[in-house]
Amino acid sequence: MQPGVEAVVQISKLDEGNNLPHRLKTQPKVGPMVKQRRKKIPEKPNQSLSLWSIIKNCIGKELSRIPMPVNFNEPLSMLQRLTEDVFYSDLLNMAAQCDDTCEEMAYVAAFITSAYAETSVRTTKPFNPLLGETFECDRMDDLGWRAISEQVSHHPPAAAFHVESKDWTLWMETTISSKFRGKYLQIFPQGTAHISFKKSGSHYTYTRVTVTVHNIIVGKLWVDQSGECELLNHTTKDVCRLNFKPTSYFSRDVPRKVTGVIMDGNNTAKYVLSGTWDKKMECAEVQNITIEKSGRGKPVYNCGATKVLWQRNPPMPNCELMYNFNELAVTMNEPDDDVAPTDSRNRPDQRLMEDGYWDEANQEKLRLEDKQRSKRKKRESEAALAAEAGKPYEGYRPVWFERRMDQITKSMAYTYKGDYWGCKEKQEWNICPDIF
Repeated sequence: MQPGVEAVVQISKLDEGNNLPHRLKTQPKVGPMVKQRRKKIPEKPNQSLSLWSIIKNCIGKELSRIPMPVNFNEPLSMLQRLTEDVFYSDLLNMAAQCDDTCEEMAYVAAFITSAYAETSVRTTKPFNPLLGETFECDRMDDLGWRAISEQVSHHPPAAAFHVESKDWTLWMETTISSKFRGKYLQIFPQGTAHISFKKSGSHYTYTRVTVTVHNIIVGKLWVDQSGECELLNHTTKDVCRLNFKPTSYFSRDVPRKVTGVIMDGNNTAKYVLSGTWDKKMECAEVQNITIEKSGRGKPVYNCGATKVLWQRNPPMPNCELMYNFNELAVTMNEPDDDVAPTDSRNRPDQRLMEDGYWDEANQEKLRLEDKQRSKRKKRESEAALAAEAGKPYEGYRPVWFERRMDQITKSMAYTYKGDYWGCKEKQEWNICPDIF
């Protein structure tokens, strides 16, 4: 099916016997080596501040340059929020066991969709990471993966992210730009994400869709996702274009709807995907294709029984008192003495906010931003002196990632160097900058 061409899908009755086979198993493994993690955080204080009073003079500006009080934040950094993308990592585990690459792609598509689920109830803003800030999340003992991320650029803000499991690897560099349009805020993620599987040899890339925050001025904030996400298997040339349809009061579509068709390397439809990014994703295998006789001659996909690939986990008890965090988010900011000194857990403003000291958190936030600004001015001064003397100036270099040519996209991107976990084992953090 060509891009932009609609199709009619005819699906047989739901396969009741296989209605929910592959949900994330939230119960941790039992054993002496599994780390005990917290299940709650301090309740959110009852404080409020008008968002409009802060950004009413910022229409059309880049919001990453506007200082915002912690009142609009949640006590997590953007690096930690990025790590939440792998909350439903069990979908990648299922994909890794597939013998058919088109079925494998169906689970990957469900995984991509699941990454947006929390935004339906999380309208708070994560902390903008400081340049050189890192975050590690080691869940090898119970979830089977570990992740490291680093803020590699400040203007434009960019983060590099790397996750490894025994069966798959995920990595990306992401840059986020945003614009305030008056009644709504749009966030545009840029950069390519990669997933590779050891068993099949499949190498996937995909991009992220536009995020829109509505009711900035009046009313209750709500978040929508819209746009097309192209998922491509570079090994087999299988492709899936996930269409995130914008929510509209005038549309007959189900709100937050996501659809897609998986095409193999011969451009033959194999699976039809349908669901919503906040609840679940289903798939059905295409049995035959006919052409609609009337209208525009759309292809009609006659499919077998549907199967639920992913369904969102139920919310935690009293989660509305804890910023609507899920089970993974609650554990992310738990203090840990073994992580790098640049880890988001060590941010004093974020820690104060989690503990309920918002006034003190705002003071610390200003101090850290001033410290970062002073360092940037020093680098600019050094660059000017080097240029005056006709000498090269290297500028800031990330610690755990380096800029290399991406052989898939043929563009420069930050790639994990592979040193972090060895340094953690030895507790050698002397190469970390002083940012807090």
